[in-house]
Amino acid sequence: MRDAVIVGGGAAGLSAALLLARARRKVTLIDEGRQRNAPSAHSHGLLTRDGFSPADIVNVGATDVARYGGEIVYAGVDSISSASDGAFEVELNDERVIRARAVLVATGLTDVLPELQGVSERWGVDVIHCPYCHGFEVSDQPIAVVGGDNRPFTLHQASLIRLWSDDVIFFPNTIELTPDEAASLNAWGVKVELGKVSQIAPCAPDGVLAVTMEDGRSFSRQAVFVGPKFVPNDKLLRALGCTPDATDWVEVDSEGRTAIDGVWAAGNVISSPAQIVNAASQGATAAISINHYLLARDIQAASSRANNA
Repeated sequence: MRDAVIVGGGAAGLSAALLLARARRKVTLIDEGRQRNAPSAHSHGLLTRDGFSPADIVNVGATDVARYGGEIVYAGVDSISSASDGAFEVELNDERVIRARAVLVATGLTDVLPELQGVSERWGVDVIHCPYCHGFEVSDQPIAVVGGDNRPFTLHQASLIRLWSDDVIFFPNTIELTPDEAASLNAWGVKVELGKVSQIAPCAPDGVLAVTMEDGRSFSRQAVFVGPKFVPNDKLLRALGCTPDATDWVEVDSEGRTAIDGVWAAGNVISSPAQIVNAASQGATAAISINHYLLARDIQAASSRANNA
């Protein structure tokens, strides 16, 4: 029996595992090694680790957890279920079952990319989505923003990225702008090019991209920002009976508690805007809450033993 099982080995999961291991809890972190930011060469905005690769950040975090006795298992999780004795049974994809008193799910989200030729091939390199993560690296360069299914996010991108460059072209693509939206972008210094985009592809050895339209026009850009649809990897939570909020994301309280007693969630599985530092903070908050939850039950069990002695 483990005190806690954590599913997901990104910033949220590793942060939680570290705090629980340091609290001398028996904790197992399960990860299948598919970090969302793995395609990027560098991560930014994380104090003391700015510019490190996502792989390096995960490896350092795993080393920290192991140093305090935390167990890390590299596998997928097929299901989490409640046992008759109140514990949770976490079934791995290799048929092992790990029992735990509490569970934290930190399985992140999936970026559903616009269906444009070249987007998935260049994703995380020079086709990107977060100005706070990558904007500084393309400062004062020619930048494109290409519209997709995530309309609100893309329109915000088109305005936001202007803070990093005076040369921004917004390609609404499949988005139909209102006259007020187009006028606001133009006033802010963002050029709008109407028409559908056919592909994004390298056009020079130095990494410059060409945004090519269906009518044959082509625009050279150093980087292209797109707005993915953010889909939480929350099937484990939903199968447990965790309830969604009004936006259809699993609802948690300020400590990451779900509606199911003994189950917590943290990171991008419950919050699409959460960057590494936010996810790590949520993981730490959830870990402290889990430890307090376990402590209350430890004291209750000790009192019951004393009374029955």
